[in-house]
Amino acid sequence: MPSLRAALAGIPPRRLHNQRISRAGFKRPDQVVDWLGAVQAQEYEPAMWALALRMSGTPVRADIERAVDDGRILRTHVMRPTWHFVTPDAIRWLQELTGPKVKRMMASYNRQMELDDRTLTRGVAVFEKALRDGRYLTRAELAEYLRAAGIEASGPRLAHIAMHAELEAVVCSGPRRGKQSTYALVSERAPGATRLDRDEGLAELARRFLRSHGPATVRDLVWWSGLSTADARRGVEACGALNESIDGLTYWSVEASAAGAARDSQAELLPIYDEYLVAYRDRVAVPHGPSGIKSASGQLVTFQHALIVDGHIAGTWRPERGSDGVRVNVTLLRPSKRGERKAIEQAANRYSRFIAAPVVLSVT
Repeated sequence: MPSLRAALAGIPPRRLHNQRISRAGFKRPDQVVDWLGAVQAQEYEPAMWALALRMSGTPVRADIERAVDDGRILRTHVMRPTWHFVTPDAIRWLQELTGPKVKRMMASYNRQMELDDRTLTRGVAVFEKALRDGRYLTRAELAEYLRAAGIEASGPRLAHIAMHAELEAVVCSGPRRGKQSTYALVSERAPGATRLDRDEGLAELARRFLRSHGPATVRDLVWWSGLSTADARRGVEACGALNESIDGLTYWSVEASAAGAARDSQAELLPIYDEYLVAYRDRVAVPHGPSGIKSASGQLVTFQHALIVDGHIAGTWRPERGSDGVRVNVTLLRPSKRGERKAIEQAANRYSRFIAAPVVLSVT
């Protein structure tokens, strides 16, 4: 029987494998999103990098942006009240399954902003009419339509009306307009979206989470999905997951698809809110980094993007754009071990290909 240390040490490589970080990835960004179920995406550019590092050949940023503009990937508020990338096929059943709880969570905030059910319903109707026939409008432009209908909305009030329209599966992301996001109708961006009944949805969401994020606990699934504990357990039981007990915690997993060829690199420059770190509530197997660390010069550095080595957090990194390219500053939590510097350089080279710009690496 393996020791506790050995059992816990076996979890990170399995998660890296299932998340498609340590093995050859997918060819298209929508395949990544479909495999993971949903990808947290409130930080737009880091979220694109999260998709790219799970793809073979490391596509350039423009490839991911094209998928968003074409509607092969949709960005919307789903599961928890934050932005996620989802596929057009999954957007309706995901919203129908998780949207009602999010709306209950947002109810008190809506009352504070004097957004009653009638106002929210009218706002959604205004959006639906304004976006009809393939029109893509920014949030500010939609505010003008609300104003014309007698609904004053700006700032958080406008954002909450837009979120409600997303949770109703009426609107989602449209093509980017420069650096601005636009909205589109779900009925036009995802006309063939799958519909599942509640039990089917619970089983499918649990299956997708465990195949891509496992081994994971029920608490992890609750945290990631926004489901209740009872519903999460129901989904896990229905999807035929396997379990193992390690140090008093039960970890669940399902059979992953056939593995591709593993990459040599043992280090990865993960973006902020990457699924490898943000999707888990129980953090025994992969402890998270501190809020800030000191560089070699004694300067306090805010922990943002994570450097992982062998599946564990080894430092933080930050890109800084300049006239001659991008400087990637890596601050280590501990002295680097033999061979790790080369692995970090390989990770920086992948990031350079993604942004299509030269990268100067600094490790302290």
